[in-house]
Amino acid sequence: MAASLWRAVMGTGAASTDATDSAGVGVEFWRAPERVGWLTKQGEYIKTWRRRWFVLKQGRLFWFKESTVTRASVPRGVIPVASCLTVKGAEDVLNRPYAFELSTPRETMYFIADTEKEKEEWINSIGRSIVQHSRSVTDAEVVDYDSRPGDK
Repeated sequence: MAASLWRAVMGTGAASTDATDSAGVGVEFWRAPERVGWLTKQGEYIKTWRRRWFVLKQGRLFWFKESTVTRASVPRGVIPVASCLTVKGAEDVLNRPYAFELSTPRETMYFIADTEKEKEEWINSIGRSIVQHSRSVTDAEVVDYDSRPGDK
């Protein structure tokens, strides 16, 4: 699923080396991120747990093998948080401390933080990003059924 999310974000049929969204606007994940840190992530196909460096920036959650992230770094994957429905604790699901889940319409991804404080900070940061980057209805899109043409 992460690979398909990556392709959707990149606007390509395969992973790309430059982190551009489908609108073609680059996300400078290497500069001034909203949140960074180590998390243990469950793999997409082979359900092994791997420690990865995560970067939350402009509505995207990127992950890397190393914590040194530069302009030349290639993300191992990315999740567009606007497509996420929920982010919440998952200790009871995984039976592991500091676990949380991130759900999209198609999949639930699991992560493990190093401490309870880090888990809560990631949940809060991702939750804020979901709210900020989800498409909201603007006043112009609200249909006022009480003022249709011809109704007087």
